[in-house]
Amino acid sequence: MEKPTQRQYSFEVKKEIVERHLAGETKMDLAREFGLSSDQLVKDWSLKWRQGGDDALRPKSKGRPKGSSAPKRLTEEEKLRRQIARLEAENAYLKKLRDLRKQGPA
Repeated sequence: MEKPTQRQYSFEVKKEIVERHLAGETKMDLAREFGLSSDQLVKDWSLKWRQGGDDALRPKSKGRPKGSSAPKRLTEEEKLRRQIARLEAENAYLKKLRDLRKQGPA
């Protein structure tokens, strides 16, 4: 027995199905005619179209947007500023730790 795969439908097919559904054709008839796995798809697409218009039926890009993964190059000055900030935070932490040890058990 074959496992059912998720089929992707083009924007044009979805739009036609939604328009015909809104014109009065039943979900079941449309699902049968277009070979949809369920009449629930017709209901979902119609709802999406009502809420978001044509853009809601268009395929969405998946994954991380292009160009967002390349970090910008830091200048030498910026690297040094970050190192100074990290060392200052470490220094403040160690001073606080020293003061807590001097106080002893509470």
